[in-house]
Amino acid sequence: MAGNRNKNATFWKRIRLQYKLSFLNENTLEEVFSFRLSRLSAYLTVLVFVFLLVVLTSIVIIKTPIRNYLPGYLDVENRREIVNSILRADSLEHVLAVQSFFLNNVGGILRGDLKIDSVRDIDPLPDSLTSSDFSRSEMTTEFVRKYEDEERYNLSVFSPSVVLPDNLVFYRPVKGIISTHFNRENKHFGTDIATSPKESVLATLAGTVIFVGFDADAGNVIHLQHANGFVSIYKHNALLLKSIGDEVDAGDAIALVGNTGQLSTGTHLHFELWYKGSAVDPEEFIVF
Repeated sequence: MAGNRNKNATFWKRIRLQYKLSFLNENTLEEVFSFRLSRLSAYLTVLVFVFLLVVLTSIVIIKTPIRNYLPGYLDVENRREIVNSILRADSLEHVLAVQSFFLNNVGGILRGDLKIDSVRDIDPLPDSLTSSDFSRSEMTTEFVRKYEDEERYNLSVFSPSVVLPDNLVFYRPVKGIISTHFNRENKHFGTDIATSPKESVLATLAGTVIFVGFDADAGNVIHLQHANGFVSIYKHNALLLKSIGDEVDAGDAIALVGNTGQLSTGTHLHFELWYKGSAVDPEEFIVF
């Protein structure tokens, strides 16, 4: 035990022993600068320097874009921004292609190569978006067939009297200003609501999605079947958020407002409400 204590005392004495480092003038041998340093202080100095270097490096990596070059460090926000940039670039490329197609057709009309009344030739929509190119799956066809069979004998020529349950509350499908009212004589079987682009379209009642698709005149369309014989129809949407057979609650977002279809002259929602096969005025049930 005494030997170990002597060794420890010798070790601590050795590393704490002061050494003097002097700088001399070569010509006069005069001491210019000197300082004392022990092994312990040298070790501590190196350790502090390494610690500060690690801290400084970490700060530079965390606070600057250099962190994005580290494998696996690219955060979710940057990934989302990159994906959004790619989507915007793809959308811009599509818009440029459509505009180029339209300008080429206009040039063809001015040169006399195309007929002015040729709607198909000057239609800026790609062929893949025409209603004739959409095919139904077997499941969709069977679903529509069953629905048509059930509703076949519900059609009536005159508007039936609607008796609403006390707990039936219609949601306003979208916030906006009515631009065109319901008019049965002009065969305008719905209400047009002008609103902002990409505004959420809400289900007016709880129900089931019975149709989603694109129509050349009505654009992107979605139909909902509700209880008590009601069917609601939403036309000219920019994007449809539901699929056939989906169950929705009243107030759920089912689409985004757009300006699709040849009969649309601006961003708006064409909303129709049908009761037992006959169109009814939505303003009689909903305060827009």
